[in-house]
Parts: sequence; structure tokens; C-alpha cells
Amino acid sequence: MINLLTLTSKGATHMVKIYTKVGDHGKTKQVTGRMVPKYDLQIEALGAIDELDSWLGYVISILSPKAQELAPKLNLIQHNLYELQADITVKRHHEITDEKTKQLETEIDAIMAKLPVIKAFILPGGNPSGAALQYARALARKAERLVVELNDKSQPLNEEILEYLNRLSDYLFALARYANLLEGYDEEKSKL
Repeated sequence: MINLLTLTSKGATHMVKIYTKVGDHGKTKQVTGRMVPKYDLQIEALGAIDELDSWLGYVISILSPKAQELAPKLNLIQHNLYELQADITVKRHHEITDEKTKQLETEIDAIMAKLPVIKAFILPGGNPSGAALQYARALARKAERLVVELNDKSQPLNEEILEYLNRLSDYLFALARYANLLEGYDEEKSKL
């Protein structure tokens, strides 16, 4: 089966292949045109961010009716993750700013004010929306670790990227708890 996209522009139809074969031998091309192994730190970090972004798309698709208010918030995060990837790959691209991190902090504070105070560790899980958001939190931490490794070992990054990713997992944790609250789910406490 040949994978083709059909693009239409001013009445003309063009068939565009969605495969390039560039990566057939374990290398991929960076935005700069440089060929690097698929396990290059930048590629790993971008892949982890893409994994999180894709999972958030899934989360949006399974939000319960009671948790639908979270969809626009998650969609905004998806857009921010695309900008964050561009900040990593394109010189002079700088969209993830301190303002975006402060927006997350404001949202976290507003959500946490609606939730019961945590007096013990809670186990990830709950209703499908809450459980999926807990997994998104874990994916955000994974992406953060890889971006920090990239920053420390081979590509110094803007500090605002690191701050945003650190705050993002906190935000997703707050959203997971809020989704469970909306569904009336009592979070399970750890026995520690």
C-alpha cells in the first residue's frame, strides 16, 4: 500500500508522498539539514515532547462530559508544545516565555483551590479522564528529563523552556485531580 496525501490548491490536485526514505538507515535530518542518528539527544527530546502532545490529543478525545471544560486548556498546551519544539530546533524562535509559565502557575493555583488538600500521596488513576491526565503528567516528566539532558550535554536552551516543562507536569497533576473531582471520584491514598 502506498501512502499518499491528496492536496488541493486552487482546483489542482497533487499527490504527495508522506514518506521520504531519509531515515531508512537510522539517521534523520534536523531542521538545519544536518543528519544525526535517530537516538541523538535532540531527536529523543523532541520525540518525548511529541509523545506527550499525541497523548494529550487522546486525552481530549476521551474526556467525559463532566470534564469537557478541560478540552480548551489541553488544546492550548498542545499548541504550546509545538512552539516549544520549534524553540528547541529553530534558532531565534522564542515563543515559550516566562509569561506562559506564569499562566500555568495561575491555573494551578485556581485548580488547587477547588480541590481537597492532599494529606498523603495519591495513587495515579481514577476515572478515565483523570487516569489519562496522570499518565500525561508522567510523560511530561519524561520529556522534561530528556530536555534537561539535551540542555546539559549538547545544546544549551533558553531557561524558560526548562521552567515551562517543569511547571507543565504540575499543571497536568492538578488537572488530573480536578478531572477526578468533576467525576466524583475519591482519590486512592498511598499506604506510605
